Amino acid sequence: MTSGSPPDMVQTQEQFIEWALKEYERPLIGYAQGFVHDWERARDVVQDTFIRLCQQDVAKVRDGVKTWLFTVCRNRALDVLRKDSRLVEMDEKKLLKIPGNTVSAATLMEKEEVHNRLDAYLQRLTPNQREVIVLKFQQGLSYEEISRVTGLTPGNVGFLLHHALKRLREWIPREWANQEDES
Repeated sequence: MTSGSPPDMVQTQEQFIEWALKEYERPLIGYAQGFVHDWERARDVVQDTFIRLCQQDVAKVRDGVKTWLFTVCRNRALDVLRKDSRLVEMDEKKLLKIPGNTVSAATLMEKEEVHNRLDAYLQRLTPNQREVIVLKFQQGLSYEEISRVTGLTPGNVGFLLHHALKRLREWIPREWANQEDES
């Protein structure tokens, strides 16, 4: 993924939208799916996000398009949940799955096991901690970008990340080491 700004060759609004779709559609669908827990609804949220991008002045969003897209996607997903009158926690298991090209079944099973174990640790974190972990480490957003997406202060983002990582470091080695001893 790029730094969040389109290449200089992207000049027209049409080129900008095409570039943004290619660059961010999949990550946004995964992010939205963590909120709405449904692939089709997540795609609808992302489609609405890109419709809103089409209505924007390219010059105003060009340099911060990544943050803008994740913020609009998050707000749209929360709107959908509010409309449904229920809030659902993020499902990082689906967000953390990495599609493979040509990988052996054994490798896929190992990755799935690691993802399942990691998901169990992530589920022990608070919803805010999980969200900032996903935005930072899966989506590659900076503290400032996470702040703009979530509405938290950059200091709060740092605090949440620090404590989430501290908790994960406490849990992961101890339990993984114990499981290896049993093998």
